Amino acid sequence: MAKEITRRDVLKGSAAAVASLAIGNALGSEPKQRTPPNGHLRFGVVGCGGRGWDDMQDAAQFGDIVALCDIDVRNRTKAMLEHPRAAAFDDYRAMFESMHGKLDAVIVATPDHHHAIASALAMHHGLHTYCEKPLTRTIWEARQLARIARERRVATQMGNQSTASTNMRKAAAHIQAGTFGHVKEVYLWTDRAKGWWPQGVARPKSGKAPKQVDFDLWLGPRPERPYADGYHPFAWRGWWDFGSGALGDMGCHIFNMPFMALDLRDPIAVQAQTSGHNRDSFPEWSIVHYEFGERNGRPPVRVTWHDGGKQPDASLAPGFNIGGNGSIVVCEKDTIFCPDESNTQFSLVSGKPMPEIDVDVSPGHMAEFAHAALGGKPARSNFPDYAGPLAETVLLGNLAIWANGPRLEWDAKQMQVKGTHEFDSLIKPAFNPGWAL
Repeated sequence: MAKEITRRDVLKGSAAAVASLAIGNALGSEPKQRTPPNGHLRFGVVGCGGRGWDDMQDAAQFGDIVALCDIDVRNRTKAMLEHPRAAAFDDYRAMFESMHGKLDAVIVATPDHHHAIASALAMHHGLHTYCEKPLTRTIWEARQLARIARERRVATQMGNQSTASTNMRKAAAHIQAGTFGHVKEVYLWTDRAKGWWPQGVARPKSGKAPKQVDFDLWLGPRPERPYADGYHPFAWRGWWDFGSGALGDMGCHIFNMPFMALDLRDPIAVQAQTSGHNRDSFPEWSIVHYEFGERNGRPPVRVTWHDGGKQPDASLAPGFNIGGNGSIVVCEKDTIFCPDESNTQFSLVSGKPMPEIDVDVSPGHMAEFAHAALGGKPARSNFPDYAGPLAETVLLGNLAIWANGPRLEWDAKQMQVKGTHEFDSLIKPAFNPGWAL
């Protein structure tokens, strides 16, 4: 195994060594071979628990798992038992360096604060890259991953699995075709974080990290703080330093159909009301209003997001149960209702049957990525064309949540809230030495 580099090494002055290890020789050269000649992919997996485990099982249908990385010995050991021939690491920077030339593709399923760095390093090493949602924790990181993917000409995909749903594609196609007239309003909601992880809370009591967890590596690019139960392995989602709250966690699923249908990129303004928060933990609930201007003939549209158990008015979809997650798209001639985040069921509030319409049928979400990595057409949710812009739209709402009240006008080209620099660190994060993007 390559030498492990941790925050302790950086603090001892080895930042240059870390950067050299992370980037290796990849930055200065184009990868020589992107498509495996035998049509069999060699995968590395960064983050082997939770979604990473499921993604690893899906990826194994299209090749071999040859490298595993996790800061938690338990997750790493479980994955090693499943794939005993794979090399194992606790630092993905070391994995990319040690396995350079021995990998074709990588799965990134870490906490949000590592998504951008791990994905950027993978692409700089010429690797096709699949990253779980949300693509990144911040807007600037999403823009950078889209840029790097274009420059390195690698296959990419974000893990918003419902993008492969035929029914979702049909609903989006109907909206694009004007079947139900222009869209007037869109309403989205999730029950997160209530009952899933805490938000709007004080930091948990600090303690000693379990022996099986390298908390220095887990913190990685984010500011130093003592270990506490409640960060790893799941509740990190509720902390500004590590996650992206309920909106970031579920937005790339629930925005997915209206984003596909209406090309909801580059909002012109956002505004939110929340339960209040300490700017360390996300609020218990929030309601975010997005304003989108006219785009390529699509009229302006307003989108409202609800989380923490807040929901749109039930009168928007009479006779339908507004459950924990879902979407409502109000059109001139009818209203489309989706009952959950999976984007597989769509109904017309009028009770009429959904008309048929032809769409490209996906071979499956991971199959799209594998086919793209083997030289086929790009996956629908590739970084430059879809996943990056979708992530930017979703994450912009977090600026409004942080502000809690004021309407923020957005300059998408400059990635700047107009008239203020207050949100700059939320748009583009600072990184610790050795962890730069």
